[in-house]
Amino acid sequence: MTKAINRRVVVHFPGFEPMTARAHHGRFKRSVQFSSKVWAYTADVSPLADEDVSPNFTVSSDVEGWKTSTTVHLCDHKALLERLTEKPILHRMLAGFLSAAQVVFYGAAAGYFRHAWRFGLFFVFPFLLMGLALAACLFVAATPFWLDLRPWHYGWSIPLAWLCFHYVLFPLSERFLILHLFADWQLAVSAARLDDPDLAIWLEQSAVRLAKALDEPADEYVISSHSMGSTLAAHVFGMVLENNPALMAGKKVVFLTLGGAILQCALLRPAARLRARVGAIARMPDVSFVEVHCLTDVIHFYKCPVVSLCGHPDAPQAEQMYIRVKQLLEPERYKRIKRDFLRVHRQYVLYGDRRGTFDFSLLTVSPFPAHRTDDVSKRDFTTLEQG
Repeated sequence: MTKAINRRVVVHFPGFEPMTARAHHGRFKRSVQFSSKVWAYTADVSPLADEDVSPNFTVSSDVEGWKTSTTVHLCDHKALLERLTEKPILHRMLAGFLSAAQVVFYGAAAGYFRHAWRFGLFFVFPFLLMGLALAACLFVAATPFWLDLRPWHYGWSIPLAWLCFHYVLFPLSERFLILHLFADWQLAVSAARLDDPDLAIWLEQSAVRLAKALDEPADEYVISSHSMGSTLAAHVFGMVLENNPALMAGKKVVFLTLGGAILQCALLRPAARLRARVGAIARMPDVSFVEVHCLTDVIHFYKCPVVSLCGHPDAPQAEQMYIRVKQLLEPERYKRIKRDFLRVHRQYVLYGDRRGTFDFSLLTVSPFPAHRTDDVSKRDFTTLEQG
């Protein structure tokens, strides 16, 4: 028999998306609504509270007579994203290429191809595409040189190159979110070096919020994160452990990463504090470290032992749960998204069309403990006992 969770606290760190806390709340609400239909339970999601300072909401679920109340705290980092993306295009391009050079210089790029070659290609993709676009524009601008024309011909070739970039190549790069990915790599370098004052303030504020959330009465605490949010969550949780390790005593805590990209930052040589914090989390006896991996998601480190690769082979390793997006969605829906690697990467926090091995909403609002890594489709609510 499994003890039911009657009261749960979730602190969620979203991925690197230009979404407000209200948008994340709306996404969570839609996912819960669809999930409740698929899994035959009822759920009521409250409006978002304290949106500007400490956004949170409550989910009340009911299934087979079991009632679970979950408070969800959102630690979105939209402010950090906006600071990187609101700057002029030229500045964003130069900053992006500089971050790529730092990733290579600090040895992370070699680590990506060594441990997860698909993630290595994901790293190369935006910079290669933008590099080819810039090379094409330079080729057009230099047409008078290639054709041995008089210098006055640069008067039309340079404007033509600018028009090609502005109206053809730049919209194409926007379609693939190239500059957004540039900003992602800027934040990755900052999270490794910890030399950005804005990031430091955000981490401190989030650590205070997490400590308060962990002080709320509950049967289970879930610190969940998606993509880049996993690095930020590891920093924040590690800071809480450094400041007050006794806060974990007697608590059931689950550190849950969804398509986690901790190694995106941890493989950079300056990321010593991040690697130390990952080790501290793994060694906490009251913390279950669980990673959700997906074979068809290229933007994470599939089957990589994150704790060991952070320099802690002797520490308890994170449990890994494997899912297949194709098994969670209807064929037509999967057909529409399967070639969009960013969309597949978001599926961890979106609703599924049918019962399968994983459902984020079910994992966070149902009476079943979140630390279990078994096939959720085989869970039976009749096996629960009062928690």
